[in-house]
Amino acid sequence: MQGLMSYPNHSSPSSFILTGIPGLEDAQFWIAFPFCTVYFMAVLWNITLLLVIRTDPSLHLPMFYFLSMLAAIDLVLTTSTMPKILSIFWFHSHEINFEGCVAQMFFIHSFSMVESGVLLTMAFDRYLAICKPLRYSTILTGPTIAKLGLTAAVRGIAIATPAIYMVANLSYCGPRIIHHSYCEHMSVVKLACGDTRPNSIYGITAATVVVGSDSILIAVSYMLILREVVGLSSREARLKSFGTCGSHVGVILLFYTPGLFSFYTQRWGQSIPVHLHILMADLYLLVPPMLNPLIYGMRTKVIRERVLSLLWQKRNKPSPSLMPGGKE
Repeated sequence: MQGLMSYPNHSSPSSFILTGIPGLEDAQFWIAFPFCTVYFMAVLWNITLLLVIRTDPSLHLPMFYFLSMLAAIDLVLTTSTMPKILSIFWFHSHEINFEGCVAQMFFIHSFSMVESGVLLTMAFDRYLAICKPLRYSTILTGPTIAKLGLTAAVRGIAIATPAIYMVANLSYCGPRIIHHSYCEHMSVVKLACGDTRPNSIYGITAATVVVGSDSILIAVSYMLILREVVGLSSREARLKSFGTCGSHVGVILLFYTPGLFSFYTQRWGQSIPVHLHILMADLYLLVPPMLNPLIYGMRTKVIRERVLSLLWQKRNKPSPSLMPGGKE
């Protein structure tokens, strides 16, 4: 990291100042409470999902491996931003050092792209399970799952790294104030001197290509799934499949829509109130990580039963004082 930050021909500030949500400074203390609650639930549910899948051999299947990837990514996305956001809202800790800002930017943008890739692989998994059930186990073998996950990770990191590298190479000679709750790419680029068009062009192109291609392929997968579901003879099976697909599509839209809104608003949305833009950007990194383990995990019968079984066992576990030889 140090080598990336040291450029004799460029000036980098030692730190930046994050404002939080411009226009809602007086309300930030109270906004932090629901933010903290949602963050706590996101962390708890994603860790629970990972532990359940890890400890139950019957869940060592392709769909649950992809769920584990999604849960791990969501933990990285929320934890790389929410602690700092909460410290701004509650403790007025607005300062972030330059290296920390660049690191935060890297985790946000690279893992957002990794998550997009994992959502695409999950849509592909559902397509195979419903439309090609006889070939499912032969196509999604262990090595194939590993390659799909690795491809999503490498793609996200490879696309985000040049943007972060260019930001680290910029000269900063103006104010150090970032009008945002976290170090978003273009919010930082706006503080730089000189020509920042390469940063803008690369950022727009990367986001449009990744989100555009992934969302189109996801849409095609679910259209093929729905076509297969319509042909099911059982009305109950059709309704159940529609409900599952509908909830999945809803979560996917909730991931892409606020992200794209925030991304394009940063460039062309001058007429949109700043506080609305920042709130949407914050919720983009907070709400999907909370909902993903519920929609993809807890709605799955086998995971729900496993979680309830663990809770029931813990609740009914006899205390040491009631066990033979225990103290009264």
